[in-house]
Amino acid sequence: MLQLPERLERWLATLETLERSDRMQMLIDVAGRFPHVPPRIAQRPYPKERRVPGPKADGTLTYYFAVENPQGISAMALAALLGDGLSGAPLEEVAAVPADVIYRIFGRELSMGKSLGLMGMVNMVRAAARQQRQAPIRQTKEGGV
Repeated sequence: MLQLPERLERWLATLETLERSDRMQMLIDVAGRFPHVPPRIAQRPYPKERRVPGPKADGTLTYYFAVENPQGISAMALAALLGDGLSGAPLEEVAAVPADVIYRIFGRELSMGKSLGLMGMVNMVRAAARQQRQAPIRQTKEGGV
C-alpha cells in the first residue's frame, strides 16, 4: 500500500472519521487557517523565479500556495492541508501522493471542475517533488516552492 507522509495521513484519517457535515465544517475551519505566501517568500505579482522549487538543507521542500479567489474555501483548505502535511516530507513520498487524495479529503460529491482544480494543486506539488528528486536545483534560503 502507498505510504503517504505521516502528517497528511493523520489529517486524512481524521477527516475520514467524520460525517459529511462535520467534515465540511472542519475543512472550512482549516481553510480559515490558510497561510498566505509570506512576503519574505514572494509578493504579488509573483515573480517567476520565486515559483521554482528550492530544497531545504535536508533535501525536502516547503510548499507555499497562493489562492487568489477569496471564495476558494476548498482550495484554501487543500492548500493548508498540503502545506502542513507535505512540507518537509521525503520527496519520494510527496511524489507518490495520488491526485485523487482529494476524494479522501472532500468526499466524492465535488463537481468535475472543482475536482480537476484541486487535483491540479496536488499534481503541481507532486511535479515539484519529482523535479527536485530528478534534477536538484540551486538551494534557496527559504527552501520554498
